[in-house]
Amino acid sequence: MTSVRGKFRRGVAVLSLALLFADGARAQEASQTAPICADRPTKSNNACTVDPGAWQLETDLFNGTFQRAGGVTTDTWLLTNPTLKYGLAENWDIEANLVPYEIVRVHNAAGTRTLSGVGDLFLRVKYDAIPQGAVQVGFLPYVKLPTARDGIGNGAVEAGVSVPVNIALSNVWSLGVSPEFDALKDANGGGRHFNTSQTVVVGYALPGDLTLNAELWGDWNADPAGTVRQYSADFGVAKLLTKTFQIDGGVNFGLNRATPDVQLYAGLATKF
Repeated sequence: MTSVRGKFRRGVAVLSLALLFADGARAQEASQTAPICADRPTKSNNACTVDPGAWQLETDLFNGTFQRAGGVTTDTWLLTNPTLKYGLAENWDIEANLVPYEIVRVHNAAGTRTLSGVGDLFLRVKYDAIPQGAVQVGFLPYVKLPTARDGIGNGAVEAGVSVPVNIALSNVWSLGVSPEFDALKDANGGGRHFNTSQTVVVGYALPGDLTLNAELWGDWNADPAGTVRQYSADFGVAKLLTKTFQIDGGVNFGLNRATPDVQLYAGLATKF
């Protein structure tokens, strides 16, 4: 009788371990096959986070910004613009963004000046506070570390927070807003001032995992040296090649003199 009970207990233990491994395998498989959700294209952020234990890379492959105002031409090129994300836990991820090589070319009546080098380092944490349902809300605080040279960056530590909200209007239409609030360095001196931006983006899903986006963006920089207001109309397209690999691109048009005339970009996002 003791032998039979022992065999029964061992059998139950083996079955329990098998079920645990099966559940873990199913969870891992679900994580690997969950469709990618990226903070691109357009300038808006999304509330979604990376699956726990997964990595995600989002980057521009090409990014050019062009502005002509007051007799000054400024062209800015980003030679890739990678953001690497890691899923810390359910509804949490950490993110790091750094432009490895940036070129800023300024031309005026006095001549042409070109600066190049690495960009600033941005570190972020994202929390998807309301992950289920037709409305999702996230919190995305960040800190910027001054790794760029003068002329490309401003040499200051800065910080802020974005609050992305995504609303599913139907099976094909979506709406997103992404207000952001920042503490930025004063242009003259070492103080800090308030900056805020807002995006409103409408998405339309087409057959074949193709999504079109139209966005309005505004930024209000309350620097003591003078408030700067920028506005743009942005258009983007994204195509899922697989559930975990997206290609995308877009164009942003400046709507006032303080905003770059046009920005063109193309890139990708992949989860692994």
